[in-house]
Order: sequence, then C-alpha cells, then structure tokens
Amino acid sequence: MIASGRKPRALITGVSGQDGILLTEVLLEKGYEIIGFGRRASMMSRSAVTKLYDRIELFYGDLDDSADIANAIQHLYPDEVYNLAAQSAPRLSWTRSIETGSVTGMGAHRLFEAVRQFRPDCRLYHASSSEMFGIATESPQSERTPFNPNNPYAAAKAYAHNIAKIYRSTHGMFISCGILFNHESPYRSMNFLTQKVTYGAACAKLGIRDSEATNEEGQPIIQGGKLSLGNLDAARDWGHAKDYVQAMWLMLQRQQPDDYVIGTGILRTVRDLCQTAYAHVGANWQEHVISSP
Repeated sequence: MIASGRKPRALITGVSGQDGILLTEVLLEKGYEIIGFGRRASMMSRSAVTKLYDRIELFYGDLDDSADIANAIQHLYPDEVYNLAAQSAPRLSWTRSIETGSVTGMGAHRLFEAVRQFRPDCRLYHASSSEMFGIATESPQSERTPFNPNNPYAAAKAYAHNIAKIYRSTHGMFISCGILFNHESPYRSMNFLTQKVTYGAACAKLGIRDSEATNEEGQPIIQGGKLSLGNLDAARDWGHAKDYVQAMWLMLQRQQPDDYVIGTGILRTVRDLCQTAYAHVGANWQEHVISSP
C-alpha cells in the first residue's frame, strides 16, 4: 500500500526509448515520482528524454547485471515497475542474437527475481510483443493464441512472457503482460519502418535526393530520391504509442494481474502507409518508393 500523502513511485526500465519517454510523460501528469533505469550511454544519447531529466530520478544500471537490478529495487523501493527495456528490433536480433536473448529474455527474468526478493508486493508491467505470435496459427490473435516465434527477438520475448506467468502463478506476484502490436510516435528511431517512410516523405518535400540519415547497412535511406523498402503488401496493425502506454498503466490499476493483447484491430499495408505519408506532403509515393527484395 502507498502511504497517505506520498506520491506513487514508478521505476521504468528502457526509459530512453519511445514507450519509456511517453510513459514518463503520462505518469508525471498523474502525479507519480519517476525513476528511470538504464545504461548511462543509452539515456544520455536520446535528446528526447533529456528534457525530462530535471523532473525524474535516474538510476544507471544494466539488465545484464543482476546486482544492478537488485540494488535498484532494494534501495528505490518502487510501487510500480514498468519493464520496457529490450533489444527491440527484430531484424537486428539476427546479428545480435546473444545480446537479444540476454537483455530481452534473461534481463526480464533477473528483474522478476529481484522484485520477488526485495519488493514482492510491487506491481509489475512487462512489455511482451505481438512478434511472439510469429507465423500465427489463427487470425485475429488473442490472449489464447499459441506463440510461434520466428526470430530471436520474438523467442526472447516469449521466454520472458512465460517466466512472468510462472512467477505470477508460483509466487503470487502482480505481473501483467501487454502483448502489444505495432505502436508508433515521433519518438521512433530511424531503424523502424514508419520513421523511414515519414523521413522519406519529408525528403521528397524538401527535394533531398541523398539523405544524411543511413539505414542498417550504412547506406543513405534516400538514394537518388528513392526510398527502398521490402514487401509493400505486408500488413501491420499500427496504433499510437501514447494510447498504448496509457493501457500499460491501466493494467496495473486492475484488481488482478493478467495478460492483454493491445492493438487497433485494423490492418494496413506498407503501401497504405506510403500513400498516406507522401500525400500529406503533396507527393506521389510511386515516384519516390521502390520495392526491393
């Protein structure tokens, strides 16, 4: 229970990412005291979150290190923990598969164990992912759909999700998992599709033919005035991240912990995204986007 007159205290891992920034803003509006947990280099490199640093407390640590996590839980004694930290790009998880397993999978396990030992009555939100469905066995997916991960990131998320359920049932901990579909905002980094498309549209508007920003291969995202993408018919469920972080908070206000699929229920293709983004700046997307295998 939170003492009368005291602000609720929330610890957020992955505070410098898109969801961490938006969740921090939402919780500050609700009167929370916020502690951001993460690696110093990561937190200091994201200019979008630095504007909040005079309003929150920072705790430098790594989900790879059990001692860092235990120290944070034991000494900061949060009322709520939001585990958003992960190596979160499915494509990068192939080239950084060991790191992905350690941070995304085992990092969550280390956090659950620290909470069990030092703050067992704390409420914990864990960010699971719709990527766990992989090659889905049914559509639409629900909380009862079997997981079928097909990349290291999805496999690590599935491990963390199942460990969360084990800690919840075995130790009686309040751990709720959000199985989130794609959610976007201006805070997305450039390695995400939505940011590449909106960046491409901006370059088209400004007449930029070769961009300064580069992709994962180190090549300009815009080359010769063209944005190169993969399968334009691939469909995704895209929502706005601010709605999704509100859902995270709501999960921890329930009487009992549970797992929740969060999405809009509407599929849109990459083609739809390109058409909408380029039309917004008065450009024909077909003149600026190419599909490459």
